[in-house]
Order: sequence, then C-alpha cells, then structure tokens
Amino acid sequence: MRVSSRKGESLAHLLKQEGIVNASVLNAVACTPRELFLPDALRHKAYQNTALPIGQGQTISQPYIVAKMTELLLASSNAPKAVLEIGTGSGYQTAILAQLFNKVFSVERIKSLQFQAKRRMNQLDLHNVSMKHGDGWQGWSSKGPFDAIIVTAAASQVPAKLVEQLNDGGRLIIPVGEQSQQLHCITREGEKFNEQIIEAVRFVPLVAGNII
Repeated sequence: MRVSSRKGESLAHLLKQEGIVNASVLNAVACTPRELFLPDALRHKAYQNTALPIGQGQTISQPYIVAKMTELLLASSNAPKAVLEIGTGSGYQTAILAQLFNKVFSVERIKSLQFQAKRRMNQLDLHNVSMKHGDGWQGWSSKGPFDAIIVTAAASQVPAKLVEQLNDGGRLIIPVGEQSQQLHCITREGEKFNEQIIEAVRFVPLVAGNII
C-alpha cells in the first residue's frame, strides 16, 4: 500500500471537486509523487492540475485527464485486469495504472523517455509493468488481447490494430482528432463496438514509428 502525501491529497481533493468519483483512482493520485515525473525546473508545479512539458515535444497530462481516463477504464463491466497503455511518456499515467490493474503493458516510441519511465517504476517499486519500445499504432499483439486499452496521444483516427487487441467486454479510451480532439470510449461486445464521446481534450499527436 502506497502512502499519500499532503500535496497529493490536496490534488486528489481538487480532482474530486472536478467530478472524479472513483475512490481508488483518487487514492492512486494522492499516493503518486508527480514531481518525480517532471524536469527539475518544473517540479514546483507538480501538483497543479495542468499539463506540463517533459521534453522531446511531449507532455505529462493534466491530472484531471489522467484520472478521468483511468476512471473510465475501471468502469468497464469486465473487471479489467490487464491494460495496454499507448504512450508511456514520463510514466505518470503508467504509475497510476500500476496501482489499479494487475498487469500494465506500456508502449513508447521514444527510447529515452521509455528508459526514464522504467527507472521511475523501479524507484516506486511498481514491478507489474512491462514496457516496449515501439510504434503505438501497432499496439502489442503478442501480449494481447487486453481487458482495457488507454492511449495518451491523439490519433487522427481510431487505430484498427488497437481495436483488434481488445478483449470481449473491454474498453478502449482514446483521444481522436487533429485540430479539434475528443475523448472516445469504445466498448467491445462480441464483434460489435459501441462508441461514446466523453469530452473535448487536447493531446500531442499519436505519431507512427519509433525513435531510438
């Protein structure tokens, strides 16, 4: 059981006021030291409810969006245990997921970000995370299918490979769009897929390929 901090609890309280209701998600936010995932110059902003740059043209997502997307995954009717994350980034979302799911598989296209995130997981004793350097558009088929999939960058369209890797009853939470983006929740029911638009969002683009 991770221990919450005063600043973490204040952030969780703010997110509750913003509409996050899942107690497990709020507790994971309270227990995750967000400053660990930021460059030194930005650590004083760690507990603000805002997205921040982490280098390589990438950002650490706004805590509200991290919590909202996680809450949507957990609301799935299939009691998800294995989750695929596309876009490890700093590893902050990964760390939240690792406290709530039995197994987290995370794909990152930028090798240096993946290396840093892996080190942070070790620092936090989160050992139920497997990481891959690769193209997020392709998912991680050899580890699938997954009970839940979360994408932390905006795709121009829903990647077919990710939909294919979703278990029956599973959910895919993904920002879709270019200039205008919306958060989509796609639920698989047999061979049928139900799609719901949640809210407007702003993410960096989901770029194909990978960077050594």
